[in-house]
Amino acid sequence: MSKPSAQLERPVISQFKYFNIALGLFVAVLITSNIVSTKVISLAGLTFVGGAVLFPLAYILGDVFTEVYGYAKARSVIWVGLVSLVFLSLALLLVGALPAAPFWPNQAAYQTILGFVPRLVLASICGYVVGEFINSYVLAKMKVYFGGKKLWARTIGSSILGQGADTVVFCTVAFAGVLSGADLTRLAVTTYVIKLSIEVLFTPVTYAVVGFLKRAENIDPLDTKTDFNPFASSSNQPPSKSPGKA
Repeated sequence: MSKPSAQLERPVISQFKYFNIALGLFVAVLITSNIVSTKVISLAGLTFVGGAVLFPLAYILGDVFTEVYGYAKARSVIWVGLVSLVFLSLALLLVGALPAAPFWPNQAAYQTILGFVPRLVLASICGYVVGEFINSYVLAKMKVYFGGKKLWARTIGSSILGQGADTVVFCTVAFAGVLSGADLTRLAVTTYVIKLSIEVLFTPVTYAVVGFLKRAENIDPLDTKTDFNPFASSSNQPPSKSPGKA
């Protein structure tokens, strides 16, 4: 039996066993993927940003939060991720602006690599907010529609929309004026396909993690009465218990 779903309305610092661990992993993946996105990779004729390899893990974790803990909890996690990205950007700007020691010869290298990160973080913030909320909203709505079943269809379907919006916004903000139109389009399409493919390949892992957490936390909510406003502090009503299996 599931625990009372009203417990899902607690603050982001949770009484659940594994929520805060998953939150820490989510923030770590988010920050790391933004830093490694400073590199544009060319591999086997494909061109994509380094973050394309890691960022799908953030969406997988986002799926886990929505599926296991409900939209309201996932919304809190999205905002925590946003604050983390802003902090990263401000920290890199501050450290980059401080004068380098006379014996340290790497200021130019720092600015070349990490000096570009604030623009990438701005792009990531825009894409991240749009993409994650679309992903979480669609996943929660599809869960209600399917009665908690067909997890694979829900995670992939929500990611098609969320990852698509994220990639278009990110690549446009990050590389417009830096890359030609053709290169920008090729980069966006390749990055999107790679990110989506990684998430599809990780579907069995998503199933395993979701199943473990639902059993460990003894919850499986349906967002039938949830306030989906991204700026709401909590849901108007707690999610209902899901009667189906993933």
